[in-house]
Amino acid sequence: MINLNKIGLVTGGGDSPGINAAIRAVVRKAMSEGVKIVGFKNGWAGLLENDRRRLNRQDVSGILPVGGTMLGSSRTNPFSIEGGAEQAIENFEKNDLDAIIAVGGDDTLGVAHRLKDHDIKAVGIPQTIDNDLAETEYSIGFDSALTQVSKSLDKLHTTASSHHRVMILEVMGRDSGWIALLGGIAGGADVILVPEEHFKVADIKKRIKKREAAGKYFSLVVIAEGATPSELDQQITRDSGTDSFGHVKLGGIGHYLSDQLEAVLDMPIRVTTLAYLQRGGEPTAFDRLLATRCGVSAVEFCLEGKHDVMTALQGNIITPVSMEKVIANSPKELEDHLLRMKDLFY
Repeated sequence: MINLNKIGLVTGGGDSPGINAAIRAVVRKAMSEGVKIVGFKNGWAGLLENDRRRLNRQDVSGILPVGGTMLGSSRTNPFSIEGGAEQAIENFEKNDLDAIIAVGGDDTLGVAHRLKDHDIKAVGIPQTIDNDLAETEYSIGFDSALTQVSKSLDKLHTTASSHHRVMILEVMGRDSGWIALLGGIAGGADVILVPEEHFKVADIKKRIKKREAAGKYFSLVVIAEGATPSELDQQITRDSGTDSFGHVKLGGIGHYLSDQLEAVLDMPIRVTTLAYLQRGGEPTAFDRLLATRCGVSAVEFCLEGKHDVMTALQGNIITPVSMEKVIANSPKELEDHLLRMKDLFY
């Protein structure tokens, strides 16, 4: 075991249920080992601005079931700001940190990985409702998001069948369809559209008409925000802007599909965009446990001198995996048998 005095903690990117559980676990494990924890506010912006606070047991008391992150988050990228990396390094050294734990998705962990070139030791914790980080079976927040999607489909099912409608549910998923696919299967969707496979409006019409011929006068469609219609061969965006990591702002594919189907179907069509309801609220028991295990393991990896790694759930074991490998292989591919499964139930 390595003798450590102080570890920094950052939570970045989009929030998801379970981050607070990870913060709580990091603090309690670190304090049990005599290590201090400094939490930086609002993601990497906190490290750039040296906006931080010491965390102790009292600070994290009661946050286990609370969604979001008590430290705040942002999509700040130090490497896209002139002098940003140098400022981050300066504040890392000014706070006498031995290492930093970063909780987030590929953007947040990508920054942590790049900081190793500046002698900053980092351990990542996977947190994204998209579940698109490679090398881990689940990321914190994914199970909670699935629960929201499946519950929403349960509610849409009753009104769709009562009014003989096509109900379209647009969910998150920029380049990865894990939420749409597993949420759609769990919620009994009749059509599931993911970014990994372009779709044709004519095929969706054919499926809905086939259900109608079988006496099913309603259909549930789940579509990921990044799904691409073959007719356009591009994703639907809200505007031309990008964030500090170069991502365009997606949104509107559900309404696009509705407009296209209205032109070829006699059935009424309604669109629900789940948006931020997917990532809000309390974490499920699974996410609380996963976050707790990852938080404890992250501190253990720091104490063992294992850096530039991410805590990954493989089987039922939390293991350190190379962050370089995680970033190189993300977004994680959908499993073929799950893709085949979505076409069985309609």
